[in-house]
Amino acid sequence: MKEDQQTDSSGRRTFIKNSLMVSVGFMGLKYFSGTPAFAMDASLLYEQYGPLLEDPKGIFNLPKGFSYKIISRAGEPMNDGFLSPGRNDAMAAFESKDGKVLVVRNHELSSDDTENGPFGIDNSRLQQLSDSAIYDRGYNKKPSLGGTTTFLFNEQTQEIEYQYLSLAGTMRNCAGGPTPWNTWLSCEETFDSKLEEVNEHHHGYVFEVPVSETAILADPVPLKAMGRFNHEAVAVDPDSGFVYLTEDRGDGLIYRFIPNEQGNLRAGGKLQALSIKGKQGFDTRNWEAQTVKIGDLLKVDWIDLDNTDPEEDELRLRGVDQGAARFARGEGMWYGNEEIYFACTSGGKAKQGQVFRYIPSKEEKRGEQKIGGHLELFAEPNDKEILRACDNLTVAPWGDLILCEDNSRPRLIGITPQGKIYHLGLNVGYESELTGACFSPSGKTLFVNIQHAGLTLAITGPWVG
Repeated sequence: MKEDQQTDSSGRRTFIKNSLMVSVGFMGLKYFSGTPAFAMDASLLYEQYGPLLEDPKGIFNLPKGFSYKIISRAGEPMNDGFLSPGRNDAMAAFESKDGKVLVVRNHELSSDDTENGPFGIDNSRLQQLSDSAIYDRGYNKKPSLGGTTTFLFNEQTQEIEYQYLSLAGTMRNCAGGPTPWNTWLSCEETFDSKLEEVNEHHHGYVFEVPVSETAILADPVPLKAMGRFNHEAVAVDPDSGFVYLTEDRGDGLIYRFIPNEQGNLRAGGKLQALSIKGKQGFDTRNWEAQTVKIGDLLKVDWIDLDNTDPEEDELRLRGVDQGAARFARGEGMWYGNEEIYFACTSGGKAKQGQVFRYIPSKEEKRGEQKIGGHLELFAEPNDKEILRACDNLTVAPWGDLILCEDNSRPRLIGITPQGKIYHLGLNVGYESELTGACFSPSGKTLFVNIQHAGLTLAITGPWVG
């Protein structure tokens, strides 16, 4: 897929332009220390857009002036003859021709969830795919049903014009991240192994998906150099080309991948783990004690890892033995303001979630490896009325963080550059987490999924930007 991976200069410019828009919002917080950006009391919960109003349809509450539209439903026929899969998860939006938007969407499916799969409940549509187009056919008995779909969205009509399957045969594609060269990195949140008559291949990898208006299935080649573990999300620094990765384990690590060739991840590279300088095996989770405080800037080193495609799920354990820091279920991750933001779903004393940001060093931004940046605990309310189980996140073009909650009555949470937390939306229609929040390149539309219902929503309104 090297041809698809050639760095697209216009795509990189758009990626950097959006990041610069974000930097305006966060500039005032970049070097703060000592004063908590987010105190831990409900007084910080304020109404950025006013109170959430009851939805007459009983699906999704939003502030005054905002509206949503269900633009995609699981099970509906797509243009390529497959069915729109369910368990919608992380997404990213890319600029397309004529001002339209291409959105790549993950589907967190395993081989036994045929009711939500793209091939029909009996997998009869599987025969439309050649062996080379699908990663794991499951011996034609239990194909892996995860992967991605891509749709073309018209912001003027608020309609999907075209949608298709863009990655097939992977498993539990939870999160991922966009690249500056206009591809999507889709991550498997599993460590399922090759098993006779079940799985033809190991799982637990990252796959790269081209972004295209025409129905193109990604060449399903696992990027094994980026590690085999319980992947969640990734974020790419457009300056260095370094890739940062989260791991959804209660004792997971934060990783950094140094590619041999910037923009060509298939050429391999080196995987490293984040370590706090002078604090071997540091515990960031704050479960037992407040080991890291809001606003602290912790100096980071990066540890080289070996055997990054292991047979056993113990890469993180070896990393901690080497001095890597532990995190409480690293999930959503996004690049913005020349920094990396990521959520830890069960972090904090109340285990209701933390948000960190990683600030790369100037040397790191230039592609140098030896001098690491700083890690900051950015938010930890420890109050479920403010925040519960933060998961996927994104950075709005004007600087706010937008987070999805992972619980039975989840909200969209916003955090302003000034550190104020607000509620942007509430799922009242389904017992399902929210996933995949991302903005269109114009900033006019926020896409989000109600995962278990198999719905993708487009939200518009009077954004502050």
